[in-house]
Amino acid sequence: MSSKEIKELRKAGKLDEAHEVLKQVMASDPENIWNKRAGAWVYYDYLKKYSHPESIDLFIEYLQKIRDLKIPEDDNMIFDNSAWQIGKLLFSIQKQDSVDYRRINEFLDTIKEFHFTKPSEGYTFIYKAFHKGYQNWSSYLAFADWWDFDNFRPEDYLNEEFNGRKTMSVVEQAYIAYSKKLLEGEPIDPFGQQRAIDEIKIKAFLHSLDKIIGEQPKYQYPPYFKAKLLLALGDKDNVLSSFLPFAKQKKNDYWVWSLMAEIFSDDIEIQFACYCKALSLKTQEDFLVKLRQNFADMLVQKQMYNEAKFEIQKVISTKEKQGWKLTKKVTDWSDQDWFKSAKSKKDNKDLYSQHINRAEELLFQDIEEEIIAVEFVNKNKSILNFVKNKQKYGFFNYSGQLNKPQAGEILKVRFNGDGQNGFYKVLSAKKAEQNSNCDSFKNFNGNLKVIFPYNFGFVEDVFISPQLILNYNANNGDLLNGKAILSFNKKKQEWGWKAVKIM
Repeated sequence: MSSKEIKELRKAGKLDEAHEVLKQVMASDPENIWNKRAGAWVYYDYLKKYSHPESIDLFIEYLQKIRDLKIPEDDNMIFDNSAWQIGKLLFSIQKQDSVDYRRINEFLDTIKEFHFTKPSEGYTFIYKAFHKGYQNWSSYLAFADWWDFDNFRPEDYLNEEFNGRKTMSVVEQAYIAYSKKLLEGEPIDPFGQQRAIDEIKIKAFLHSLDKIIGEQPKYQYPPYFKAKLLLALGDKDNVLSSFLPFAKQKKNDYWVWSLMAEIFSDDIEIQFACYCKALSLKTQEDFLVKLRQNFADMLVQKQMYNEAKFEIQKVISTKEKQGWKLTKKVTDWSDQDWFKSAKSKKDNKDLYSQHINRAEELLFQDIEEEIIAVEFVNKNKSILNFVKNKQKYGFFNYSGQLNKPQAGEILKVRFNGDGQNGFYKVLSAKKAEQNSNCDSFKNFNGNLKVIFPYNFGFVEDVFISPQLILNYNANNGDLLNGKAILSFNKKKQEWGWKAVKIM
């Protein structure tokens, strides 16, 4: 009897007979490498035979037999082939209504001693199989640490396609899953009601997130989870800069603004604006219940009872439609006198629109505000001309940004890139303190010198237009004070000061 005979019996489909011969040769020479190899393939055929959920006990038994043979590391063919059977059964198990995660743990404990080729297609298949049920699996982090994300193949970083539909890359899914489990924390009581995050593990994983964010800029979600993890650590100094790239990409998703509200939890007004922005977006009502309830709480505190009633009624309506239980806070609100006497609005769109700009401005926190002066306003077209200095000047559309801007005002503006032919796009614009330091703006005070017969004049080096002189009924020699802006004279091709307002 020999390992050759075992192989021949196995190839002939006489698996049980091959197993009996294996028992005999292993009893007489258990350390013979050829016997071990032959035995491993016998056990592998049993894996294929029992790769069904109803045969899980036998599958694990033969999996453990392969492990106990202690095949050398360089004999990885048996392990790589086993990877497909392991993954196949794991996927089947996790399709069942009730998953026994203790058996999943048995799989993991057994294959930790397997010598898979890393990276490889089979090893990635094992990751996918264990990942399938990560949400309810308490050992996911331990598995992921053992599997090691450095073992992903180059193709694992690419989006996949399944049934004609593109799906997220397995790598991005892996980083999302790991982040979620870190945020979930570990149970600190027997029933899992109280949980605590592992700060050391989070800090270590943040380095991995930074790496994937840098290497895979198209991945949308790692920046989001980095922000969530930083918030969990209480590191609010870095959270906004980490989250902004993601927020700009996903600014039309309500939960981006929900997280923004969480980031600015210490600033009630900004938090309020973020809720307004979130609720202004088209979103399925089922997703907005918690957000509306939080916003209603703020409205009640502000004694904006009519607006609060609308939000509360939306919460009640959605929960009743879904058959969800109302929270005690909602039922308490609906029993109070202010709720009964409040006149519910048709919607809160007007309220939302009043605060949207303040919320959107948060997206551009990483872009420096520039101080400019308003030179001219075309109210009909909502266009204003501005001057920052001799190098930067032009015009932009202020619609949706400013309310009735006036020539001579100073603004704080975030520009969206460089201008084209003098036209600039702005990300945000608001009125600045009028005593703000601005290179293109100055106050003037002095006696008017009128130039006849043209009827324009000067106060020192400040040009006073005929229209301003007429508007203020100014005469030659009058003492004038006002505001002047740096202005380019196209005829003379030179810069000078021009009055925009006489006080």
